[in-house]
Amino acid sequence: MTLPLPAYIDAGAAAAFLQVLMIDVALAGDNAVAVGLVAGGLPEKQRRLAIVLGLGGAVVMLIGLALIATKLLSVVGLLLAGGLLLLWVCWKMWRDLRAQGREEEAEGQAALEAATGVKFGVAPKGAPKPKTMGQALLQILAADLTMSLDNVLAVAGAAREHPMVLVAGLLISITLMGFAASWIAKLLHRFRWIGYIGLAIVFYVALHMVWEGTRTVAIDTGQTHRYNAAMPAPLDIGPKEAAERKAK
Repeated sequence: MTLPLPAYIDAGAAAAFLQVLMIDVALAGDNAVAVGLVAGGLPEKQRRLAIVLGLGGAVVMLIGLALIATKLLSVVGLLLAGGLLLLWVCWKMWRDLRAQGREEEAEGQAALEAATGVKFGVAPKGAPKPKTMGQALLQILAADLTMSLDNVLAVAGAAREHPMVLVAGLLISITLMGFAASWIAKLLHRFRWIGYIGLAIVFYVALHMVWEGTRTVAIDTGQTHRYNAAMPAPLDIGPKEAAERKAK
């Protein structure tokens, strides 16, 4: 037995909202890891500000993407471009993690020399300049833009006729992501090895976007037969996948 909804609640919008919210909450974890990784390289006093400013910019971008979500589905190569941009973000994260490791090593050697009065040779090479707020914000916004693009494209079908539902779901997921990112940044600052696990997660998302983006480009440009000829049979684009893409 189903309970009747109040007259002022649209059943289609309510169903769309539940779908969007479930997808957004599931995907917000990847965004939180990316933001936490970048912010973890900042001094503690700047970390929270970077997360707040970065997520504030992400809100603006997400609302803009959400309002044109159904049109984004028809842009050829958009998902592929987003995946390539996220790979660049991964490379920057990798450099930051290595730089933080060299900095910790240099600090440890300096403390040991001060305690013992013995010089242990040349300090570890490449003690890096600290990351600036501007650099952190650029990486956070780039990561948010690309991963949110994947998010928006994923939920666009569910909220095709309800754009405000899409916006509401995204805002809720961003709020949850902000809390998670703050906690992740603190954790990564204490246990740097966890950063490499987070980097692997973001790298997987980037590769998935590139993979899906390449397949959609092949379908959109009518080159499915060439794509299938170049790929092993298990990776072929099937008629069902092509039909679903063309229907969007």
